[in-house]
Amino acid sequence: MAEAAAKRGGMDRMLDVIEKVGNKVPHPAVIFLVMIGVVIVASVILSALGSYVTLETTDAEGTLTSQIVKVNSLLSTEGLRFMLTSWVDNFMGFSATGMILVAMIGVGVAEQTGLVAALIRKIVAVTPGRLITFVIVLLGGLSSIAADAGYVVLIPLGALAFMSLGRHPLAGIAAAFAGVSAMFGVNLLITPLDGALTEITNDAIALVSPGTSLDLTATMWFSIVSLVLMSALCAWITEKFVEPHLGKYDPAEAGPLASEGAGPADADDKGPGAEAEARGLRWAGWALLAVLAAVVALSWGEGAVFRNPETGSLISDSPLMKGLIVLVAIIFLAVGAAYGAGAGTLKSTSEAIGMIDKAFRNMGPLIFLFLVIAQFLAFFGFTNIATVLAVNMADALVAANLGSVTLLIGFVVAILLLDILMPGAIPKWAIFAPIFIPLFIQLGSDPATVLAAYRVADSPMNVITPLMGYFPLIVIFCQQYQKDAGVGTVIAIMLPYTMWLVPVWTALLVGWYALTLPWGF
Repeated sequence: MAEAAAKRGGMDRMLDVIEKVGNKVPHPAVIFLVMIGVVIVASVILSALGSYVTLETTDAEGTLTSQIVKVNSLLSTEGLRFMLTSWVDNFMGFSATGMILVAMIGVGVAEQTGLVAALIRKIVAVTPGRLITFVIVLLGGLSSIAADAGYVVLIPLGALAFMSLGRHPLAGIAAAFAGVSAMFGVNLLITPLDGALTEITNDAIALVSPGTSLDLTATMWFSIVSLVLMSALCAWITEKFVEPHLGKYDPAEAGPLASEGAGPADADDKGPGAEAEARGLRWAGWALLAVLAAVVALSWGEGAVFRNPETGSLISDSPLMKGLIVLVAIIFLAVGAAYGAGAGTLKSTSEAIGMIDKAFRNMGPLIFLFLVIAQFLAFFGFTNIATVLAVNMADALVAANLGSVTLLIGFVVAILLLDILMPGAIPKWAIFAPIFIPLFIQLGSDPATVLAAYRVADSPMNVITPLMGYFPLIVIFCQQYQKDAGVGTVIAIMLPYTMWLVPVWTALLVGWYALTLPWGF
């Protein structure tokens, strides 16, 4: 026991140092402005050195083509023009901004009518206390079926659920964030990401084995097992490390948004009364069924509105998947308004508009931050530094002439490191798949092996890299409950997840590979 306490104390001291150091850094917007400067300097130096790579890709007909990718200087004539003229396009093209604002149309009504608090009370009432952490993490993992909606919807719910049980809301944020982001690549169902990754994988397979392809379910068994086991692991990490580190929550630490009804106050709200709340939940349930029935009707049969008009698919490049965030907003708006009407907390359309307006005002601090982040990502992409770095890392692994298991682990490590600078799943896979898929095929391995390894490596670093698009949003969520929270706070509470997920998940991957278990079907 003493040894365990010492270990916990050592972990706490390390996390304290990380939090203190991390919180001394400037505001996230300033960090990204500084990083823009760093990228400018790096682009000038690497461009002057003539840094480039040869990138092999496939065109629309599946023909292998070679492309020379060089580092572009942001201080060249072309670079200066790009930085001057692309600001608006960069901001408008930053999908996180639009997704959050659209989702908040519905979420704002659902939250302020009291539906969110009522649902939290219901979930807590029907879920055994010892399972609530696991359920929140698991729901976070499942939320990837709705693309990035989990960041906007589920993470705040995690905070409210924990606080309703007298637990620290930041631990609820951490648990939900771990589920949403650190396990983003796995699910019990087919997700929009699966379609993109599988398409890129099949293009890479065609380079050495034309006519061979993977189905969307090629890694489904591994994904299902990973989701359940890693959810259990994250729940254990939350209760073993994160909550003891945070200690008992003091509501006096709450930030200004909490006093406006956007934070802890919601968890303490007793609602409109048991009878009115029950009526509101029934009405919300009927509204949910009505919306889902409409979605099914518009998805049913060949040529349905929500299907891909060319392929008939509901998953690959379909209006349903492209419009998921709009459907999320509609669902929350419908069930929130129905709950409010039933419970008596929403009496007019003017009140509903006021709720949406308030939700948008609360998102105000994010707008400038997203503007800066959008410029950083666009400028960084213009330089091609990430592509050059990724190809060089891949070439180094191939040149090392490693055995298949060692190469698999090396591949995971390379993706983990690159994920710090390039958190997006699809751009990294577009670079690595044409290199490693043919290599593993030549070694006699199933291409699904590489895709499964990529799912393991792509997500655990997301929760500790400030370059992840939604990271600043998590900081703001934390500040609602702890006004002095900063980048260091988020990294400190999320680092234990990365430290455990990486080795345990990699061990599961290697064990699965060694036992030659089927990755999917």
